[in-house]
Amino acid sequence: MAQDQNNQYNENNLPKELFEPLEKNEDTSEKIARESRTFWQDARRTLFKNIPAMLSLILLIVIIIMSIFGPGMNQYGYNDQDLIRSKMPARAPGLENISWLGLDGTFERSFEGNDVEGATNKAIQRFNNDEEFIDIEVISEGDGTNNSAEVKAIYHPYEAKEMEDTYFWLGTDELGRDQWTRIWKGTRVSLIIAFLAAGLDLLIGVGYGGISGYFGGRIDDVMQRIIEILAGIPNLVVILLMTVVLQPGIISITIALTITGWTGMARIVRGEVLKLKNQEFVLAARTLGTPDRRIIMKHLMPNISGIIIINTMFTIPNAIFFEAFLSFIGLGLVPPEASLGTLINTGFESLRLYPYLLIFPAILISVIMIAFNILGDGFRDAFDPKMHK
Repeated sequence: MAQDQNNQYNENNLPKELFEPLEKNEDTSEKIARESRTFWQDARRTLFKNIPAMLSLILLIVIIIMSIFGPGMNQYGYNDQDLIRSKMPARAPGLENISWLGLDGTFERSFEGNDVEGATNKAIQRFNNDEEFIDIEVISEGDGTNNSAEVKAIYHPYEAKEMEDTYFWLGTDELGRDQWTRIWKGTRVSLIIAFLAAGLDLLIGVGYGGISGYFGGRIDDVMQRIIEILAGIPNLVVILLMTVVLQPGIISITIALTITGWTGMARIVRGEVLKLKNQEFVLAARTLGTPDRRIIMKHLMPNISGIIIINTMFTIPNAIFFEAFLSFIGLGLVPPEASLGTLINTGFESLRLYPYLLIFPAILISVIMIAFNILGDGFRDAFDPKMHK
């Protein structure tokens, strides 16, 4: 009890200089802790945090740059033919001593026979009878009856053709054309067709779907019946008609991809416009006398731009795959023009003997398809408000 009285006495006798008046600030409770972000800033932030999407974007940029500058990185033109250097395996400077990379400029294959001599003779005949340039390694020796012998033969074509100082980074085809140059040239052509088709789908589909959804009524009914008719036509029928009317090439393939490709974009845009056209901000713009064209372009399109970008990102790989498919079945580009589809078709014909003609373009088109799809998934997550944190 005495201690409490002493503490109260000490508190009452504290000097006033120790106390400072508290200034009340009305805005303190409403102060925002951090700067607010717009929808686009949140979307960009979410996209940048998506590591697979960013790696895919960087990879696609590298591929696009290589498709522009890659064909000029050596002295061979994409259509330079020389039968002397036909079907040369891949050989890259600095990597030729690493055999498992497949860039050492050799052919390696196993042969079987009744005995080692028979298997060896098969190897020598297969590799142009250049016995002095073939390394033979015996895998198993047969007894001439039930068991067969097997040898592994390694052929050195660069030495056999006296081209020790020559390098074809991805090999050559049956006409002696450099595969490195043709692959990047083909990638450029495939990307041009894909971006052209996607751009036309974007322009036609967004405009058509926006008008159809905004005006509605009889206009919408007529425009949707047209879409249903076009969507019911198989793509291959359109391609065949284009090859009859026009010569096979970039223009005919792009037109064929565009004729029916924009209908999907138009339907998506129409559905989004139908949801937004009765919102308060659209009604307010109409009340103020804003023209319909300005309402569509300035009010509706920015609000559906996210879904448009996402759909476009998935349209590009579909166009690349469709072009490759057409070229593979002989309805696309005509040789000597190069695209990833024509290169895969050429490599498929020589798959057993020269697999590298198929492997390299197949790997490249697979990487492009996967990268575009991963990047499209990244855009989808970025434009989803639920993913923002």
